[in-house]
Amino acid sequence: MKSAKCWAPTLTACTLVLSMALVGCSKNSEEAKQGAAAAQQTPPAQVGVIVAQPQSVESTVELSGRTSAYQISEVRPQTSGVILKRLFTEGSYVREGQALYELDSRTNRAAFESAKASLLQQEANLNSLKIKLNRYKQLVSSNAVSKQDYDDLLGQVNVAQAQVDAAKAQVRNSEVDLGYSTIRAPISGQTGRSSVTAGALVTAGQADALVTIQQLNPIYVDINQSSTELLRLRQQLSKGTLDQSNNTTVKLKLEDGSTYPIEGKLAFSDASVDQTTGSVTLRAVFQNPNQLLLPGMFANAQVVQGVIPNAYLIPQAAVTRTPTGQATVFIANDKNVVETRNIQTAGVQGQNWIVTEGLKVGDKVIVEGVAKVKEGQQVNASPYTPQAQPAAQSSQTAIPSAESKSSEAQQAKQPATSNT
Repeated sequence: MKSAKCWAPTLTACTLVLSMALVGCSKNSEEAKQGAAAAQQTPPAQVGVIVAQPQSVESTVELSGRTSAYQISEVRPQTSGVILKRLFTEGSYVREGQALYELDSRTNRAAFESAKASLLQQEANLNSLKIKLNRYKQLVSSNAVSKQDYDDLLGQVNVAQAQVDAAKAQVRNSEVDLGYSTIRAPISGQTGRSSVTAGALVTAGQADALVTIQQLNPIYVDINQSSTELLRLRQQLSKGTLDQSNNTTVKLKLEDGSTYPIEGKLAFSDASVDQTTGSVTLRAVFQNPNQLLLPGMFANAQVVQGVIPNAYLIPQAAVTRTPTGQATVFIANDKNVVETRNIQTAGVQGQNWIVTEGLKVGDKVIVEGVAKVKEGQQVNASPYTPQAQPAAQSSQTAIPSAESKSSEAQQAKQPATSNT
C-alpha cells in the first residue's frame, strides 16, 4: 500500500506530460494544414500583356553591298600625237565637253588642208566637164557630135561628181581628226589621276587610259542577296502575303555606323544567280549631292521589300523558341489562364518580331513575366508598359512634388509676415 501511494504522484505527472505532448502534436498538424491551404491560395502571378492588333508592316532585310560610280569613262586618244599640255587639275570636277589635253595638231592640220585642196581640184574638174557636157548637148541634136561621145562625156561627169563627194568626206574626216587634237571630257564627273604628262606620245585607241572620269551624283550601291532569300520573297509575292505595289526604297548604313540621310530606290535585280557565291546582285540608286559616298565604300543596305498586310508586331522579349526552332508565345485567355501558341515570324522591325501566323485579333500576349509562368497557370494580366516610360513618368512626378514643397514653404512664411 505504501509503494502504491509512492508511485501515484509519478504516474500522474507522466500522464500530464503525455497529454501535453499529444495536444502539441495536434496543434502542429493543424498549423501544417493551414499552411498548405494558404500555399494553395497563393495569388496569381502578375504579368504584363499587349493586345494583338493587325497592321500593315514594312518587310525589310539588311544586306551588305558596295558603292560604284553611276557612270565611268576611261578617256583615250582618238588620234595620235604628242601631248603639249594638260588642261585640268587632277581630282577636280569637269563638265562634259571640257578640254582635258591638247595634242600637237600640226600633222592633222596639214592633212586637213591637203584634203581641202584635193576637194577644190575635184570640183574644178567637175565644173569643166559639166561645161563641156552642155556644149555636147547642143551639138548632139544637130548630129555635130556623135551620140557615143555624148554618152562617154556624161559618164565622165558622173565619175567626177563621185570624186567630189569622196573629197568632201575626206575633208570632214580630216576635220574630225583635227578636232581630236583637243581631248575633251565625254561625261561630267570627278577626274582621277592622270597617267600621262606633257611631252608623252599617245596613239589612237591605245590600251592605257589617259584619265578616268566618274559620275558620283547619283551613285549606285550594288547589294548581294542570297538566292534563298530571293526565292522566299517571290513565294510571298505569289501567295499575296506581301504587297510590292510601291517602289522599293533602300536605306543605307555607312561604315562608321551612321545612317545616310537620303533614301534610295531599287533600280534592278540581276536575272541570274552567281554560281560561286549563290547570290543575286541588286542595284540601288542614291542621290549624292555632297559626294559623301565614294566608289568602293562598304555599306549595309536596309531594303524595304514590300508591305505585309495584317501582320502583328510583338516585342522580342515575348517570343521563345523550342529546341526545334519553333517560335512560341504565351497567351492569357479570357479566364486569365496561360496558353501556349505557335507563331510564324517574317523578320524583325526594331525591337519587335513581325508575326504573320498564329495570332488572332485581341489576343493578350504575355510580354513581362514570361519566365515565371507556364501553360495552364492562373495569372493576373495588366497592360505592358516599356521600362523607359516609367522612368520618364517618375522624373515628371518629381517636379510637381518639389513645386508643392516650395509652395508649402511660402504658405508657412506668409502667416509669420502677417503677424509682424
